[in-house]
Order: sequence, then structure tokens, then C-alpha cells
Amino acid sequence: MARAVFFDRDGTLIKDVHYLKDAADIKIIDGVAEALNEIKKAGFLMFMHTNQSGIARGYYDWGDVHSCNRRMLELYNLSPDFWDGICIAPESPDADEVGYRKPSQKYELEMTKKYNLDPSLCWMVGDKWIDVETGLKSKMNAALVRSGKEINSEIENLASIEKIPICDDILSFYNSCILKI
Repeated sequence: MARAVFFDRDGTLIKDVHYLKDAADIKIIDGVAEALNEIKKAGFLMFMHTNQSGIARGYYDWGDVHSCNRRMLELYNLSPDFWDGICIAPESPDADEVGYRKPSQKYELEMTKKYNLDPSLCWMVGDKWIDVETGLKSKMNAALVRSGKEINSEIENLASIEKIPICDDILSFYNSCILKI
């Protein structure tokens, strides 16, 4: 069976910019390109799952999100087809229908089936607890990174109880979680 890593975007792969609309506002995080390339070379399928409620709220549109995703790949010198799959969840947290919005695990379950993934060999990585919830509900491993939203003591305690590693960033995740497999 195959293995994969699912990444959150804002605060995980790039610096978190509130309702990122303009690709010119993207700020990269040191070590991300190196880590992504190493993880892919290690044989993991690579997925991005990002909540983008700004679409539902009318702050920006699909074209803006796609533009930001393309620019992120350019800044990291990654090919346009780097990802094995991307899920952009446009739903508002206030929506009646959850759809793909994390902590929904709908996307992860679909990719698990499509690519015959072994969830015990997969990871969900992000800077918020909803990312962890998505991974755990998918029966995957999960990790938090400190490169985005602040991880407070309550989340640190919860992570400790659930045995969720907290890494400084994606490169730290690669070194402490992927290399140990």
C-alpha cells in the first residue's frame, strides 16, 4: 500500500496571511522546498488540503487561490505538477454543509481509496488543531507545526495526550517524523 503526506497551506507551507488574495503577498518559510522534495523522494504521495472560506465570503475567488498556489510553487522552485492532489475547501465555517472544510476528512478518505493508501503510513500536517482532527478522523498520523498560528498551552496539552508531535516547521517535521520511519 502507498503512503502520503497531506499538508495544510497557510501557516504550514507559506506564512499565514489573513485571507490571502494577492500572490504578491506570499511569504515563504525557510526549509519548506527542501523538506517537500525530500519527502517526495522518500516515496510519499503529496497532497495539499486548504480551507479557503474567503471564497464563500466573497473576499476573493477561485482564480485568486489558484494564482497563489501557482506562485507558491514558483517561489519554492517546484514543478506545476508537484502535488498528487489539491483540495481547496471554499466553505464558510458557518455553512450548513461542511463539504471538504477541515476538520472534514472527506478529501483524505477519497484519496485513501483512490490511491490505495495505508492510513497508518500517512500524515496530516498543519498549524491548527483542525488539521490534526482531520488526520485523526482519517486514521492517519498527524503533526502540528509552529510556523503558523500560535500553539497555546491548551493545544500543547492536547497534543501531548494524543501523542501528536509538534514541530517547528515542515523541515523539522521531515527530520523528526519522516526520517524516523
